[in-house]
Amino acid sequence: MPSTTLAAPATAQQATATPAAAPQAMANPGPLGLAAFALTTFVLSLFNSGLISNMALSAVVLPLALFYGGLAQFVAGILEFRRGNTFGTTAFVSYGAFWMSFAGYVKFVVPTLPADQAHVATGWFLVAWFIFTAYMSIAAMKLDVAHRVLFASLALTFLFLALGDLAQSTALTHTGGFLGLFTAGVAWYISFAVVAKETWGREVAPLG
Repeated sequence: MPSTTLAAPATAQQATATPAAAPQAMANPGPLGLAAFALTTFVLSLFNSGLISNMALSAVVLPLALFYGGLAQFVAGILEFRRGNTFGTTAFVSYGAFWMSFAGYVKFVVPTLPADQAHVATGWFLVAWFIFTAYMSIAAMKLDVAHRVLFASLALTFLFLALGDLAQSTALTHTGGFLGLFTAGVAWYISFAVVAKETWGREVAPLG
């Protein structure tokens, strides 16, 4: 005899329940932020080091400072915030803002300063960024070797450039410029190492 037992009707919750969607993976913004920082630092350091002596050509730095070193790096910092990375957020947002403020300072502020005192304002501007980078270097001691080298060399870059402006010393400024070139190279290396690892699925360049 056929069974007359009826199945219990599905509850509203059972009828509407759907499998929970897996959280969408978020791209790592670190390589973008580092590449933006590296390229802009590299171009500016060509002038600071004296490798390019025609300072009229240094205007090429301003659009880079505004859109790549500034805006792109700032966006990378906001994305690091969403990933819960306090160090990455602080670094990328801060240095993105540094490049945008640098562009504004050179374009709009420097022309209004007394010609014989502009170097003082620039020097203390750089001293402030040296202080910030110095304590970020301490925090970076918990990271890999490449990041430790990056922040230590960046701190020295700011220090020598600041001293060069305050003392009006071409030798100190050139030293800061060469340190900037080294810093840009390290930042590019880390950017390459991270993006290559995430693209290839294995470590391509060690970070230590």
